[in-house]
Amino acid sequence: MAAPPGPVNAMIANEALKSPLHGTATGAGAMTADLTYFILMLFLANYIPQGVIPWFYIVGGAIMIYFAYGALKARPVRTKISGSYLNGLKLGLTNPYQITWWIAYGIPMIDNFSYLIGPSFFLGILIWIFSYPYIVHRVGGLSDKAVIAVKLFSFVVLLAFGVYAIVLGVWGIKG
Repeated sequence: MAAPPGPVNAMIANEALKSPLHGTATGAGAMTADLTYFILMLFLANYIPQGVIPWFYIVGGAIMIYFAYGALKARPVRTKISGSYLNGLKLGLTNPYQITWWIAYGIPMIDNFSYLIGPSFFLGILIWIFSYPYIVHRVGGLSDKAVIAVKLFSFVVLLAFGVYAIVLGVWGIKG
């Protein structure tokens, strides 16, 4: 539930090609966004106006398209782990799917299990953001073809989710 296929995992895979730690840092950034939304949902769930949500989709979709381009064009350069973390955080905070997930599923999850669900939920994310980048790095490091495949996969997923988010946002505004 906490690690569905989508833009965050595509970005983690792309960063994991540099090193498992880069992928984990990207995931940690997205997890920080999840923690932010977890706390916000605890206190603000009843105050989110429905008319604002389509704009989250449009802005988040545009940012995902930008990240898609970056995933495709990126050359393996030495970047700081903090840069990977910040990219994961930016994507997590602007990802309309992550935002919607917290509104649609996070609120009921907290409502049913209280805030006590938090530790096990985030433990699951931690396990994922350490194991998934390690596996991607091991497989991606085997050949240039594997690196190209991960980059193309990341590009397609980010682009598709970005375009889809913008379309949903526009439809939401038009009502």
